Amino acid sequence: MLFREFAELCDRLETISSRLAMIDVLSGVFPSLSEEELPVFVRFMRGKIFPDWSSEKLGFGPGLLYEALAYVIGKKRQVVISAINSSGDTGRVVEDLLEKREQTMFFSEDLELLEVHARFLQMAKTSGRKSQQERMRSAQYLLSNASPLEGRYLSRLMLEEMRIGIGEGVVREAVAKGFAVPVEIVEHAHQALNDLGEVALLAKTDPAALAKVHITPFRPVKMMLAQAGSIAGMVEAHGFLAAENKYDGSRFQFHKAGGRTAIYSRRLEEMTASLPDVVALLSAATDHDVIIDGEVIAMQNGKPMPFQTVLRRIRRKHGVTDAADAIHMQPRVFDILVCDGETLIDRPFSERRKILERVMKDFVAPQMVSDSPEEIESYYHAALDDGNEGIMLKVLDSPYLPGNRGKLWIKIKPEVDTIDLVVTGAEWGEGKRAKMFGSFLLACQDENGDLLELSRVATGIDDAMLAELYELFKDKIIAEHGKTVVFEPDVVFEVGYAELQKSTTYAAGYALRFPRFVRLRDDKDPSEVETIDSLFRRYNMQNKAGINEPGR
Repeated sequence: MLFREFAELCDRLETISSRLAMIDVLSGVFPSLSEEELPVFVRFMRGKIFPDWSSEKLGFGPGLLYEALAYVIGKKRQVVISAINSSGDTGRVVEDLLEKREQTMFFSEDLELLEVHARFLQMAKTSGRKSQQERMRSAQYLLSNASPLEGRYLSRLMLEEMRIGIGEGVVREAVAKGFAVPVEIVEHAHQALNDLGEVALLAKTDPAALAKVHITPFRPVKMMLAQAGSIAGMVEAHGFLAAENKYDGSRFQFHKAGGRTAIYSRRLEEMTASLPDVVALLSAATDHDVIIDGEVIAMQNGKPMPFQTVLRRIRRKHGVTDAADAIHMQPRVFDILVCDGETLIDRPFSERRKILERVMKDFVAPQMVSDSPEEIESYYHAALDDGNEGIMLKVLDSPYLPGNRGKLWIKIKPEVDTIDLVVTGAEWGEGKRAKMFGSFLLACQDENGDLLELSRVATGIDDAMLAELYELFKDKIIAEHGKTVVFEPDVVFEVGYAELQKSTTYAAGYALRFPRFVRLRDDKDPSEVETIDSLFRRYNMQNKAGINEPGR
């Protein structure tokens, strides 16, 4: 497949709003692709270069893209920056500037889809003193040979933000339709493999194998998630439940197989080098090859320390040994996905718990099983007294559903409304904060994963955190308009609020009343932020609870 054909298809999909129409288009294309092209095509459609389980990064930010484009069009870098500042859509600006470029190439080569992918892999693997120069040369080569339309999607792939509305659900259903396999089998294979490209390839070459895939050590899968609920409602619906502490720590997935160990974050990034002490504890706690799910917390004087303390440890790149001595980290393990090569995610939670208790000598999270709302309520208050966030309630016969946020796991926390949102921009501060960002623009996501602005937040951020956030965001700026800047959307904030209101100010159709910064969620991926459907449910629950509607 020529990359030009890929770009033309993306351009077509960008104009389609119907989910079913997108599925029809993709399901018609998938069977025509070669075995080498299909997984690359599927990942590219979602703005991915590597499988979801891979922690490999392209290492190519907006600054390098601007510089490469300036070289190709024969203009100064500031010309590119100014154009992007006036638009905010990097892909469209690249397309426009390539259309107008004065420095015409004497020849150009048709780019192949697999050639573009190979260049990206080369850029990612480049390391050492001259790595930026090598990445720059590859980007210049690609942009020099790209048509304006190809340039739009090349640049978006480099920034890993396609903006064409193709989410996981659309791809799963398109794979099922294109290769005539049940969507449930496609979804199950995706849960185990965590790579829709590989799932599509199996559907093409060996559909029967989709039902037989297993979770593989050192290829992390997405973690099962919980939603808010009530003790009474869960007991009424399910009877006996498992109640566990909800820790104010950082989620992890620990892999041990064949003498090798590794630990991964909620975002599936490897953090073995940052947490060698935790890895050693977990490795010594079992003689089996396992993949386990848990949470790591920071402890002081027998009490858990705040979440940000955990994040500071995880972020450490240097002086890890000293940090380990200063901040004592302890794992709490509450689920097992694989044991001695057997994938367990389809087993009931109660069975997985028995296996976990059998193979782990230490660090298994305490648990109570009960069908008494009063008993569970007492357990909840004891958890809060111990410094935990609350409790988790888990249905005893529930499977482990990677990436799923359903009603099988419920979190019970004090009645303080918080919401996870991705940061898309900011405004420069004033006075002593003039050289830092003063307020931040936040967004939720729609059913396709597209971002919808919802609120701004400025309160709750002290000077020390503002300085930390400036360092975090300063290299993520992709456009600037006066006092306003636009960021790559890859950082998540947890934000508290008093009330959710309907609003025409923001694209989401809602706004937060009295938003307040709670904490930075380094452990969460932008794909995990609040959805528009969840906002709708929050709004309805809020009004049923008797909170005044807007305007009353």
